[in-house]
Amino acid sequence: MLSERMLSVLNKQIRIEAESSQIYLAMASWSEVKGLEGVAQFMYAQSDEERLHMLKFFKYINERGGHAKVSELSAPALEFGSIKEMFETLFKHEVFVSQSINELVHISLEEKDYATHNFLQWYVAEQIEEEAQARTILDKINLIGDDKGGLYLFDNDIKQLTVVSSVAPSA
Repeated sequence: MLSERMLSVLNKQIRIEAESSQIYLAMASWSEVKGLEGVAQFMYAQSDEERLHMLKFFKYINERGGHAKVSELSAPALEFGSIKEMFETLFKHEVFVSQSINELVHISLEEKDYATHNFLQWYVAEQIEEEAQARTILDKINLIGDDKGGLYLFDNDIKQLTVVSSVAPSA
C-alpha cells in the first residue's frame, strides 16, 4: 500500500511525464513545419515513449492500491528560435525530469517503500539514457554549426539515433 505522501508525489510525476509527452509533440510539430522530417519523426516517437512512461506510473499506482489521477497540463512552447535552441530546451527538461525522479527515489527511501524504490530504478536508468541522448544530439548540432548541408544530413541521421547507456533500461 502506498502512503499518502508517496501517492501524492507519484501522481505529480504522472503530470510531469504527460507534459514531457506534450513537449516532444510540440517539438515534433515545429520540426515538421520547418521541413525537418527526420527530427519530427524522432520527436513523435519520443512523445509516444513519454506517454508510455506516464502509463507505467498509472498502472503501478493502481496496482499498489492507490488512485492514479489525470491532471491539467501546462501548455508547452510551440516555437523555437532554432533547432539548437529546441534541443537545448529538451536537454534542460530531461535534467528536470531526472531531478524529479531522484526526488521520488529519495522520498521512497524516507517512506521505507522499497517496492516503489525498486519500481523507480527503471526510471533512474531511463533518465541516464535520455540525458545522454540529448547531450549527443546537442554535440552533433554544435558540430554542424550553420552548415545547411550538415543539418540536412543530421535530419536524415537522427532517424537511426540510439544512444547506448551504461545502464540501459529494458522497455
